[in-house]
Parts: sequence; C-alpha cells; structure tokens
Amino acid sequence: MVLLGIDTSAKAASVAICDETQLLAEAMVNTKLTHSQTIMPMVQSMLENAHIALNQVDAFAVSAGPGSFTGLRIGIAAVKGMAMALNKPCVAVSTLEALAYNLRGFEGIICAVMDARCNQVYTASFRAHSGAVERLTEDSALPIEELIRQLTQFQEPVFFVGDGAGLCYNNKNVCLFDARLAPEHMVNQSAASVCRLALERMKAEPLAAVGAEAISPVYLRLPQAERELRQKQAAL
Repeated sequence: MVLLGIDTSAKAASVAICDETQLLAEAMVNTKLTHSQTIMPMVQSMLENAHIALNQVDAFAVSAGPGSFTGLRIGIAAVKGMAMALNKPCVAVSTLEALAYNLRGFEGIICAVMDARCNQVYTASFRAHSGAVERLTEDSALPIEELIRQLTQFQEPVFFVGDGAGLCYNNKNVCLFDARLAPEHMVNQSAASVCRLALERMKAEPLAAVGAEAISPVYLRLPQAERELRQKQAAL
C-alpha cells in the first residue's frame, strides 16, 4: 500500500509518501509562505522525485487537528480534493498523536504540545516504550501552568515535542520533574509520522479508512473571533 500524508496544522507544512515497510519520500517547509501556496507544489515535486504517479497512491492521511484553524482547513481540503478525484480512502489522525510518533523510539513520557496562544496549549500525553506509543490522555486545550502541574505526577522522563515544546520546557516549574526537550529535527509536526500512525490505525481498525467526505477538522475550541463575539454577547 502506498500512502500519501499531509500535515499543515502549524507553521511548518510537510508531505510524505510511504508504503507498509518504509518512508519513500518527504518534504517540509517552514517559511512565511501560506500553506495554500506551498502544499500542492510540494506534493507534485515529491511525487516526481519519487517517480510515483498520483493515481498510484492507495490512500491519503491527514493531520486533522488540533492546530491552526486555517492550516487544518487547507490540508484537509487538499486531501479531500485528491481523494475524491481518485475515489481513494482517507485516514484522519490526531496532530498530537502524530507528534508523539516523532519520538517513538524514545523511552518515557511524551508530552505533545502546540501553542494555542493566550498562555494555553493543545496537548496530550503518551508513554513510549519498546518502540510502541500508548496514549495516556485525550487531546485537550489547557493553560500551560495546569499542564505542568499534571506532569509532576510522572516519575519517568517527560519529553516535550511540538511547536509549544519550548513554551513548556522554559516554564519555571519544570524543575519539579525530569523535563526534556525533543531534538530540534524532531520537534515539529511531520507528515511522515502522520503516515506511520495512519498505517498502524488501518491495520488495527479496518474502518479507520473512510471516504473523503467524512474527514473534518478537529479544533478543540472555538475560533478566536467566535470566542470574542460570545464574550461580548455575554457582557450585554
């Protein structure tokens, strides 16, 4: 099976192609260009370099959230367009769980964190052991201080990964547990990890692959404009 994955959930955008045994190609950009400018040219270039035609792709995987509201919509729209045109299935995965797969070979607690602004992060915790990743908490949006408090329960090393990793690692209270920062080349969201997680999901759950129309973003909280509107309405 050939799987094409996309992640546009944060500032870095990436695409990857893998089969059931190996990563075949990957591309990533972390620039000020919008994902709508970069994602499809990256897909085209990657396919050409890998000598794989788009119609040879058997399924598509996408990071469905949490993350940037606009970024998630761009990535999902790209996957929907390709999958619908080819009548191929899709797998949506958690951005945070895919981040944990960046550190799959580590031993300890993986805390995936994404900057949600206003001193909050999107986060979930996992335990990595013997090459496997076990989910410990559900995806949620938390104040950084609350997350740090929760992490003090662990006696194992806690590895921060994601674009919010630095915010948490530099918090004054991380001295209360064995906090570590993911290596720079592993800290950002990765389409290769999206592909790896999607493949495992399909093996474990035959119904994980669905039609493109069933894929939708997972935001965890309302967009800022809607939150501000509700605050104004509540104040009236």
